[in-house]
Order: sequence, then C-alpha cells, then structure tokens
Amino acid sequence: MSIDLHCHSHVSDGKFPPSEVVRLAHANGATMLSLTDHDHIGGLAEAHLAAQDHGVNLINGVEISVTWRARTVHIVGLNFDRHHAGLPEKLAQIRSGRLTRLQKIAERLAKKAKIDGVYEGALALAENPDTVSRTHIAQFLCQNGHVADKDEAFKKWLGDGKPACVKHEWATLAEAVAMIHTAGGVAVIAHPARYRLSATAMRALLEEFIALGGQAIEVACSVHSLNERLNFALLANRYGLYASRGSDFHGQGEYGCIIGRPPELPLTCRPVWQLFEHQEH
Repeated sequence: MSIDLHCHSHVSDGKFPPSEVVRLAHANGATMLSLTDHDHIGGLAEAHLAAQDHGVNLINGVEISVTWRARTVHIVGLNFDRHHAGLPEKLAQIRSGRLTRLQKIAERLAKKAKIDGVYEGALALAENPDTVSRTHIAQFLCQNGHVADKDEAFKKWLGDGKPACVKHEWATLAEAVAMIHTAGGVAVIAHPARYRLSATAMRALLEEFIALGGQAIEVACSVHSLNERLNFALLANRYGLYASRGSDFHGQGEYGCIIGRPPELPLTCRPVWQLFEHQEH
C-alpha cells in the first residue's frame, strides 16, 4: 500500500491541476493520497472526483503557514471536514498577506539586484493571486535567467537571511492547530528538517505543539535524508507522536520528489493513518 499525505496542485504553488495530481499519484501506485495545498482547500472537490475515478482513497488535506518564534513553519491538517463552517474564511485570512509580501520582495529584488517585473511575473505564474508564493518568484527568476534553478533562488535571494527575504506574520501555532481540530482533523508538523532548528528549539516546538493537541510529525518526506528520517522517528516515539509520510510534490523532477512514492516510515513508527477512522468526502 503506497501512501502519500503531502502534495500540491496549482491551487497553491504546484504545477498541475488537482485531477492531474491524483492521476499521477495513481499511476505511481498510490492507494491513499492527501492534497495539501498551502492555506487553501479549493482543490479538494476536484481531487475527490478524480480519486473516485481512479480508486484512490483521498484524504482531505491542507498545509497551513505558521509563524513560530519569528520562523515560518508549516502544519499539515489531515482528514478534516472540508465543509466545516468558517474554515475557508480563516484560510483566506492567512492568504491575505501574500500579495503584500510579494510587493516587498519585488521591491527588494529591483533595488538590490536590478531585477524588474517580479511582481507581475510571479502573479502571472500563480493560478490564484492570493496563493502567490516564493516558489512562484523563484520560478520567475529561473525562467528569466537570473538563477540556474529554484534552489539557487532561495539560497541567493529568497531564503531566510538573504537579501530579498521578507518576514511575514502568518497564523500562530495555536491558531493553526485549533483550525484543524475544530474541523475534526489531525495536525501534523510538516518536513521538520527544513527548519534547521537546533535540538533545543526542535524540542520546544514539539512540546508546544503537543500541548496544543498536535498529534503527528512528518517523519518520511522526500527532502529528508535517511538519517533525518531515523532521527525524527526517534523523536516521534519519544514524544508519543504519530508519524506521517509525504512526497511534498509540486511538479515533475523537482527536489527529487515523486508523487505517490515518498520514503517508507521506519518500522518503529505509528502511522498517522491509524487515526483515520472516518474519511469525509
């Protein structure tokens, strides 16, 4: 059974429409899939229709942007009621800051790197203006020859501490976990290795997350090395957390992510899908 509980469509910053994401996952053997667009659940209806056609068990998902101790972390919500009153509005509130951040990043790139047209160019690449992200900016920079690839865009300009990095206040950790739980879902810390936290800070994040009712951590992710997967498996067991797995797929050939085929969970983990007693369609 192949399970992928983290991927994106063009509703946020992925390359493909939700139906194509489901088709690709099915073609790669996925039997359970969760579409987790950034701060948006607008692709789930289309994804469910495609999942029914392909015989895939689609789990409702979303990836919520959170500001924690001046850092951006992501919390995935799984198996919630997508029709829950208030959820779309709360997610829209989180998305509302993206255009303001894009304008500030565009101004910095124009001033510091003499790169013009970033605002308009990134918007043109986004399916929805309110979900425009740094990924779209990186794509614009790559397409226009300013960097070799998206990874260089983040390392040179967009990543934390880089010249065009603009901090933004997203949801709080408490708000994100509460949104997911109120809609009946499971809260998961996404790709924890990406945050480059010290051991002390990681423990603090886990302890605060658990105190708020968080239940799982993404142990197996395409961006995690084997050592990182083993380390987060140990942390999951130590803190009594369930473990999730996901490709974090955005497009073919990006970051080595293959949709429907994320790394396996270490055998010592308790899989998060054990909590999925009811899947809402």
